[in-house]
Amino acid sequence: MMGYNIQFENWKGNPVELRLADSIASYKSWLGSNHFSFLNLSHDFKTSIDWDFGANGKLWTYNLNYFEYLNQPNMSKEHGLRLIQDYIENQKSLKTAFEPFPSSLRIINWVKFMVKHGIKDAKINDFLFTTSKELTKNLEYHLLGNHLLENGFALYFAAAWFGEPSFLQLAKTILSKELNEQILADGAHFERTPMYHALMLFRLLDCINLAKNNPNFTGSSLMPFFEQKAAKMLGWLEAMTWQDGSMALVNDSANGIAPSSQDLLEYAKELGLPIAVSTLGESGYRKKTATHYEVLLDVGVIGPDYIPGHAHSDTLAFLMQVENNAFLVDSGISTYEKNERRQWERSTEAHNTVQLADWEQSEIWGGFRVAKRAKPQLVEDTNTIVTAKHDGYNSKGGAHERKWSFGEDYIKIEDAVTVPIGVEAKAYFHFSPNISLNTTDNLTYINTSLWGLRFEGANRIEIREYQCAGDYNRTYPAKKLTVHFNHHLQTTISK
Repeated sequence: MMGYNIQFENWKGNPVELRLADSIASYKSWLGSNHFSFLNLSHDFKTSIDWDFGANGKLWTYNLNYFEYLNQPNMSKEHGLRLIQDYIENQKSLKTAFEPFPSSLRIINWVKFMVKHGIKDAKINDFLFTTSKELTKNLEYHLLGNHLLENGFALYFAAAWFGEPSFLQLAKTILSKELNEQILADGAHFERTPMYHALMLFRLLDCINLAKNNPNFTGSSLMPFFEQKAAKMLGWLEAMTWQDGSMALVNDSANGIAPSSQDLLEYAKELGLPIAVSTLGESGYRKKTATHYEVLLDVGVIGPDYIPGHAHSDTLAFLMQVENNAFLVDSGISTYEKNERRQWERSTEAHNTVQLADWEQSEIWGGFRVAKRAKPQLVEDTNTIVTAKHDGYNSKGGAHERKWSFGEDYIKIEDAVTVPIGVEAKAYFHFSPNISLNTTDNLTYINTSLWGLRFEGANRIEIREYQCAGDYNRTYPAKKLTVHFNHHLQTTISK
């Protein structure tokens, strides 16, 4: 990348003999020859790969440079080596290659591939060592969060492969501090995004795999610390997984990026790791499970104060599964490009919460930025009742408090708002694309293909179509309710 003055050097040592148990296979993104598919967008480079190809967006370019496809099921040693060698042959013209985030993922994926196939190649080692040294000069302290953790995980793998003490010292410093800070007491990654939580857990499990199978590696001394953090993270992941096995998609989460909950839990089992029980506390989520439904509530802060880039304006929102089917969902994410769609996907209107006028609870902007943000307060938190309020509308003279009550075959939601004269409140309900709606009484009852919703206090109810995202660059038509009310709204969702 412009701004990186890369001094390529020859590495004089010999790679350490490493062993790794089988990890989780990556999603299939290399389609053969020079054809790739990431984020549901494909491109065939035909005769020559442009490693900085940008027509499908920056995240697509990053994925091309991650080399995660080296670990997909049908990737042979010969095909993988050809791709790596092509990359190295183009090293003088590469731009994205030495950005610290793609560098970090590529280091891990190259080491895993070389260990699996017993590859010892001087040119690859030279390039990998140069990449690792450059990473030490460009650690992402300006971004922190999952970026800095990825830097630390990469240096841990580089230290094991090269037997390089300076890499290991940096890895230990980063991982010890950041895992202590970034993993909350209930086991959540502090960005409160299940997709990134799963990705960080995957990296941590790979590091445990490395430490466990290479006891002579001096970095193995971190294994008890890694195992403690992994146990808590596994517990949170299990708590945030629906009974049908799918992961709850809140904040910046999408399908097809991180390994599935099942794959992570099975990988942990193969590594002999325990799973701590998470009661979902500090992360701000609450999960209620009955015979016929599951509900996930968001009554916590949107994220860490200094890194809210993957947070949404979704305070006091909720998701619901009925009879193991997605029912009320987050509208999802389909893009990281800084455009109108990204802005809407992070907005209050895109979540199952209450909006006053057109005000945002939290001021999301710029794709990955938040200015003023709502601060919630728990009023009551029991097995059958959760009540919370937030201050996101206070500066405009508004307020919102929401109470959920849980029965065996119903949930009741009571919304109380304070609004200036002339301002109306709107409660949003986003249905899964698989749910159809039938209007029985346009002011009191909406019947759906699963359960019904009964309202008391509604001024009017609008049924509209919206585009629900569960994957990058894909949306699906679905139905959305906008329930207008003045001061109080009671919603009962039941059979």
